[in-house]
Amino acid sequence: MKVKTQENYGGLDLFRVAAALLVIAIHTSPLASFHESADFFLTRVLARIAVPFFFMVTGHFILRDLFSPQNQLRKYLYRLCLLYGFSVLLYIPLGLYAGHYDNLTFGGFLRMLLFDGTFYHLWYFPACILGMLLVILLSQFIHLKGITAISVFLYLIGLFGDSYYGIAAQIPVLKTCYDAMFHIFSYTRNGLFFAPLFLVLGIWAGQSNHLIPSSRTFTPSVLRFIFFFCAMTVEAFTLRHFGLQRHDSMYLFLVPVMFCLYRCLLSVPKASKKTLRTTATWIYLLHPAFIVVIRGVAKLFHLTGLLVDNSLIHFFAVSFLSVLSGIIMTCLTSRFRKRLRSTALLTAKTLRNKTLPIRPGTERAWIELDLGALKHNVHFLQSRLPKDCRLMPAVKADAYGHGAVIISRTLNHLGIQDFCVACVSEGIQLRKAGIKGQILILGYTPPWQFSLLRRYRLTQTVVDDAYAEELRLSGVKVHVHIAVDTGMHRLGICHETPEQIAAVYEMKNLTVDGIYTHLSACDCTTPQCRAFTESQISAFYRVTDYLKSNGYPFRELHLLSSYGILNYPEACADLVRPGIALYGVLSSKGDPMSDLLQPVLSVKARVASVRTLQPGEAAGYGMGYTAKQKTRIAVLAIGYADGVPRELSSCGGYVLIHGMTAPVIGRICMDQMLLDVSTIADVTPGVIAVIIGTSDSREIKAEEIAEQCNTITNEILSRLGARLHRIPVNRIFRSRSALRQPSYSDMPHSPKK
Repeated sequence: MKVKTQENYGGLDLFRVAAALLVIAIHTSPLASFHESADFFLTRVLARIAVPFFFMVTGHFILRDLFSPQNQLRKYLYRLCLLYGFSVLLYIPLGLYAGHYDNLTFGGFLRMLLFDGTFYHLWYFPACILGMLLVILLSQFIHLKGITAISVFLYLIGLFGDSYYGIAAQIPVLKTCYDAMFHIFSYTRNGLFFAPLFLVLGIWAGQSNHLIPSSRTFTPSVLRFIFFFCAMTVEAFTLRHFGLQRHDSMYLFLVPVMFCLYRCLLSVPKASKKTLRTTATWIYLLHPAFIVVIRGVAKLFHLTGLLVDNSLIHFFAVSFLSVLSGIIMTCLTSRFRKRLRSTALLTAKTLRNKTLPIRPGTERAWIELDLGALKHNVHFLQSRLPKDCRLMPAVKADAYGHGAVIISRTLNHLGIQDFCVACVSEGIQLRKAGIKGQILILGYTPPWQFSLLRRYRLTQTVVDDAYAEELRLSGVKVHVHIAVDTGMHRLGICHETPEQIAAVYEMKNLTVDGIYTHLSACDCTTPQCRAFTESQISAFYRVTDYLKSNGYPFRELHLLSSYGILNYPEACADLVRPGIALYGVLSSKGDPMSDLLQPVLSVKARVASVRTLQPGEAAGYGMGYTAKQKTRIAVLAIGYADGVPRELSSCGGYVLIHGMTAPVIGRICMDQMLLDVSTIADVTPGVIAVIIGTSDSREIKAEEIAEQCNTITNEILSRLGARLHRIPVNRIFRSRSALRQPSYSDMPHSPKK
């Protein structure tokens, strides 16, 4: 297998134009005036691959990461709706001219708008929108394999309302059902039955788009395509012979035909061309207008026999004008976009994020986030707690380097409505990204930012009694949680002065929603640590007992973080604050619970260059490495500015390439690092190396790197740079029933205070 990036999707872009021309063939029947069967083959068999291809491309590039930031999906759907709206308005005059809207009822208008399209080629837009919404909705409840199974089932339903309708019509119950459906939409070739399966096939292609068939597998892929296409041709002509078709867009063999075709197109070693994509879109949109134009011109100049009755010339004339107009519109839109870029090279949003947009598959170095593993860890942690105890995940420090927005959105989808961060800027970032629920700031917010707490509906920690007074005097009405210092001596009001905690309740402008403490030794289970932790727990509940006895209400109590959940689940309260454990790692190597968690994060980078050192030659800053023998070295496009610890240079660090270890040599630089790849074959520029994560059967855990660098995983992960693009994937998911740990009800615990 060879590496493939989005820059090599030229095969797909070329076929977009070919598919647009095939759509023109469907609407002009080029061979109708020569041979009926030949025209049937061209327009009802060969051309039927065009629209499924468009759906697969959408699934590939837009839906491949179902748990990617949802605003990106919303933006694409918004643009698609705008394009559909523009097309509807564009074709209203032609629709009126053609009599499409004669005697149109409100129900008929809704059917056209939502299913059939307001002009005959516009059905694609509502089908794509509806299909995408259905797939996105299903992704919130089931994994991709389940979505695929449902899509196949829907396709089969559509199949018997389309090419196999003659069979369904022989069964009274099915005929009644289909007749009822056809009062809602005209064809089962729509966004409910047709589009989802091909969108899902595109998602499968997108989730493995970094690997493509090599030249050795290209020929078998073509042969499989030819075989399935011949089978589809036989299927189509057989159905035609027996008159079973109500419509002829859906075939059984269309599915494997599209899979094989798409695989072949991915193998074409050609650079991607945005101009081809734009041109194909305009060809698709404008060609019906040119059908009308040519027929009008032919009638005006008495050329109907040449330009219309001769179906092949009619096809070429429509195609020529459509392609020409597509090229012109592409040039105009490209010039318009360049003018916009010249006036605003960087938008305000880009400046705020301090990063430029990156196309997936082109990154020099990146982070992959396994959201299936995140689900597993959420369910595992929940299984150790009673049902009325909620998770309040710590997503501070950019979710420990994972990407706070992506992680928080996924957690929102899982039903989690409570989060905690370190500072007000982190809370604002989540609010602007649409994160719902309570967001607690665990640290200090300076007085000049108090107004932001109210503006962005953030809950502030009362870090001590003097800080509570500052909040009161600010005049800003805020919601707070009171931190209680039970022995860590970092933040909080001392547990020995519960009257000062009670005084916070009396302060104007402050609404106390919760009380919490932090256990400083809960990661240790020695008798001394357990005794200290239990003393902290007792001190905390003495404070809450005091408040309760004096009539001060408290809505939410929390005192357990990751290790507290793992080692002291019996002490849980209303909320728990999982941090590092949520991300599938623990602070140090050898923790017995680590096998029950699944790492969410992988760090990968591409090889930038490969060269050979002769004996005695040195490489890197300060001649940090000198070759003792002939050595092949690779330059990896990641460095300490991305968060790779420089200590790996001197402590025997390594990365994985093709499942084999490549030792780090020389000093790690700001943007690159050097590897010894003498013992690894097929290392070329573009090959992917794994810094944290799995390659074949080998794995490098964050705990191992932390141990090598004499630190903890929290530091390793939270230092990962912002310029590493976070890419969500969804590799695994284990149900609660598959977990290998006892439930809360199996554990001895004391009653919650």
